[in-house]
Amino acid sequence: MKPEWILIANATHARLLLHERGSPMVVLKSFDHPQGRSKVSELADDRMGRENSDHGAGGTAYQPRMDAKHKENLRFARELADYLEPYAQQDSFRSLSIFASSPFLGELKTELGSATTRLLTYLQDLDLTSFGLSEVERRVAQEMAR
Repeated sequence: MKPEWILIANATHARLLLHERGSPMVVLKSFDHPQGRSKVSELADDRMGRENSDHGAGGTAYQPRMDAKHKENLRFARELADYLEPYAQQDSFRSLSIFASSPFLGELKTELGSATTRLLTYLQDLDLTSFGLSEVERRVAQEMAR
């Protein structure tokens, strides 16, 4: 029987776990995205759209459509989704459960490919990235039993 894959993630760190019935979870891969910890001011290339006009004192400020922090979150979500999709297309796992912090969970979900989405069986807005493997296993079992 194919294993279940479990992804635990937040905007800066993720672990992909493999779980087979009767066996302890195993870490397949860890992902780090240190840019997710950066402040918006450290990520931005320039000051937000300031414009001075010749028509008097003051200026006009334009807000970006998407701030730099959100772009970094989407970049990491896309990295995770791009990693999962080929394995989903090859049917390397029977199901995928995702435990991720909010709002990163929503960003990740929108980036998932069609094959990965087809195998997605469980979503929970819960950040388990700071826990050790045995605690993650206990909490995942507890959440999925609900």
